[in-house]
Amino acid sequence: MATGEDGLIEHIPSEETDRAVSLRGYEILTYPADFTLEVLVDKWAKKEIKVPQLQRRFVWTQVQSSKLIESFLMGLPVPPVFFYQDRKDNKLLVIDGQQRLRTIVFFFSGLFGDAGSSKRTVSFNLTGLDERSPYLGATYQKLKEDDEAAFNKLQNSVLRSFVMKQLDPADDTSIFQVFERLNTGGVILQGQEIRNCIYEGKFNDMLINLNNYGSWRDIIGKKSADKRMRDMELILRFFALFHNVGHYKKPMKKFLNDYMGDNKSPSDPVIEKFGREFKQTADVVIAYLGKQPFHLHRGLNAAVYDSVFTAFARHSKELSNAAVGSRGQRLQARFKKLVENTDYLSWVTSATTDDDVVPKRIDKAEEILFK
Repeated sequence: MATGEDGLIEHIPSEETDRAVSLRGYEILTYPADFTLEVLVDKWAKKEIKVPQLQRRFVWTQVQSSKLIESFLMGLPVPPVFFYQDRKDNKLLVIDGQQRLRTIVFFFSGLFGDAGSSKRTVSFNLTGLDERSPYLGATYQKLKEDDEAAFNKLQNSVLRSFVMKQLDPADDTSIFQVFERLNTGGVILQGQEIRNCIYEGKFNDMLINLNNYGSWRDIIGKKSADKRMRDMELILRFFALFHNVGHYKKPMKKFLNDYMGDNKSPSDPVIEKFGREFKQTADVVIAYLGKQPFHLHRGLNAAVYDSVFTAFARHSKELSNAAVGSRGQRLQARFKKLVENTDYLSWVTSATTDDDVVPKRIDKAEEILFK
């Protein structure tokens, strides 16, 4: 769980230590692919190239884009792009280089910008170049009609690409590491941003929808969803621990990766069941503990949240069917006792990431709150 500096998530040594842990080793094949621009544009049109949602949208100006196209026309070197080849369909997932790829696609289309954007109405003529450049003002269509040599040179220019494909183990789990280490988009990608891309499916869609649930937003203490998806990761943590804590092994990020990978496309009844579990638990937490109950210091303590929210989930039916009344006061008193318990405090604030600490936290929370 990445904490950041905005106070949303409290800094906990164990969380930082866990985040820094490297996952297992892999055998990955990496090979260069000298795609021509014409081939890349054709692959893009056929949707054989995918740009992850987590990547930045197109941010280059027309001048920046024009200089890239001029570089191809002048035969100047251009930085390579990196793809990850999906095991299921062999499509190429863009890891790094989407600004360059989009620029090429836009120029070949004749219009500057993504479909549906305000820029899309602008003709893509090369601008901002030296006034002596023979390509100043050129468009793809003009090159095709008036300068056959330059047009053919552009079509056949090569954008060096590196394609990565995982050989062992027989899955695509290494892509998480690749995104963490290779992407150069300006900011380090957070765990759930990566999962949002590589584990697309019904389960991910459910997490996005649940993240907007009113009681949950009151627990988080922030009306709008976090741009880095840290709140969405908290929901994933709940489902993984509530349903699979008996198989928990550190690091947490691998535990979450595996759980989300195993549950990408559950049936509709399972999705409905998960939704009810989460909403009912969020409702009773708010009813009995009030808003932002896990903000013990500066931000939300993820370790306290994990254990208490999961403990509440184990008793959510009985809690939702009973009047809050005096039981609410008792639970609040027990919650205060829990966060003052010496053993529990050591498990939620220390740097330890032992495999048994996470289950211990949950069991201790349930013991003090409900037994």
